[in-house]
Amino acid sequence: MVLVANELTHYMGSFGPQEDWLDYRASQYARERNIPRIYISVNSGARIGVAEEVKSEFQVAWLDPARPERGFKYIYLSPEAYSQLSPMGSVKAELIEDEGEARYKITDIIGKEDGLGVECLRDAGLIAGETAQAYEDIVTISIVTCRAIGIGSYVVRLGHRVVQVESSYIILTGHAALNKVLGRAVYASNNQLGGVQVMHNNGVTHAVATTDLDAVRTVVNWLQFVPKDKLSMVPIMRSSDPISRPVEWVPPRAPHDPRLMLTGEPGRPGFVDAGSFDEIMKPWAQTVIAGRARLGGIPIGIIAVETRTVELTQPADPANLDSECKTVQQAGQVWFPDSAYKTSEAINDFSREGLPIIIFANWRGFSGGQKDMYEQILKFGAEIVRSLRGARAPVLVYIPPGAELRGGAWAVVDPSVHSARMEMYADNDARGGVLEPEAIVVVKYKEKDLLKTMHRMDQELMRLSARITELKEQMKVISKNLDRRGSIDDVLIKTDVGKQGE
Repeated sequence: MVLVANELTHYMGSFGPQEDWLDYRASQYARERNIPRIYISVNSGARIGVAEEVKSEFQVAWLDPARPERGFKYIYLSPEAYSQLSPMGSVKAELIEDEGEARYKITDIIGKEDGLGVECLRDAGLIAGETAQAYEDIVTISIVTCRAIGIGSYVVRLGHRVVQVESSYIILTGHAALNKVLGRAVYASNNQLGGVQVMHNNGVTHAVATTDLDAVRTVVNWLQFVPKDKLSMVPIMRSSDPISRPVEWVPPRAPHDPRLMLTGEPGRPGFVDAGSFDEIMKPWAQTVIAGRARLGGIPIGIIAVETRTVELTQPADPANLDSECKTVQQAGQVWFPDSAYKTSEAINDFSREGLPIIIFANWRGFSGGQKDMYEQILKFGAEIVRSLRGARAPVLVYIPPGAELRGGAWAVVDPSVHSARMEMYADNDARGGVLEPEAIVVVKYKEKDLLKTMHRMDQELMRLSARITELKEQMKVISKNLDRRGSIDDVLIKTDVGKQGE
């Protein structure tokens, strides 16, 4: 493998042009040899350079020397200082006469060293593009052991597989700079912006480690699942858990922890090799479970479905005084925008690692409310199809006992999406369909159909219907036998008052 790390004692680990090109060449080296690339992030983002030689020599022309708070007109160099700096190419200045003396008014500060300005941003784009390509070509893993700022955070995210140490943070801008922009002290630390409580809950961080050593241990464990290079097979190990033993843990009909179906419990072994399941992105999008495991010693990627209702906490924004923390419940067996995105992300990661993927399908469908549609459930659901279509290893879709797969959820994981790589299996007790029975009734069983069924099956309704039919027939007979012009007079009972009236 290739290991790339920042040197914290050199310019605070920031990325200058030389560091960018070294990172770029190292990543290219890894891609040429199809071997994993590990990045240890201890950076301060793109380098913010200062021309120290100018910093120690410039002077200020104040609007009012007695009151500097009113501002300044320009900064300048004395003729002596300019004569020293000019040969270095550090500054550009124009000669002026002001306050009775010659001054060199500074128009541009360049600096004698390379890597003080936008060239750092230019080469930051270089390593960002290289990391994006490396994720497609090889296995990329990042450890954030202190901090990742600016371009450093983008490089970490572009590599996807992230292990974050609890005391570290991943941010774009420091809290002090944000407070300056907001005009008040809103954020107290960088951990408030990008600590594990943020990045692990939004899926950027795949795993959290207590110490640096634990982070390295996690990476080594992940590397045990992936091939030594892209041209080799996945590492198959001899398993102490015999492949011939039965899967004794059977999912109950009621909501349950689906992890037990994978890992089993004492006395009831689960689907995968004992002790091999390693879950990733656990706090994010909890209605979907993703991780790596072994099956008969073969490394696999796993995607399973949470059957229980989970709670999603949306934190308040400290910069908005009107915002408040909210807790939203998400039903089990349903794809929401975050869990659909998590599914496609996991498929992409496992596929690029060359791992066979087993999807334990148990979805009733996609959430389709107004809020979910606004939050792009359609987009993320379509990404599942795109990720399966691009799968490079076998994908097995399995509907477990008591599980169900319906509607759009079936459509996006059907083997016809990528018939060369996908197959589907179902337990005898599994179920499938276009819609759930309740929805079928609403869509296909209209009121007239319900009434027909009621009159066909309800004994009391059948008796009443027969009586109504009988009465209708009698009314028809009576109507035929009566003369319409005199029929009313014949049936009326005549009284003495009526006769006198006639």
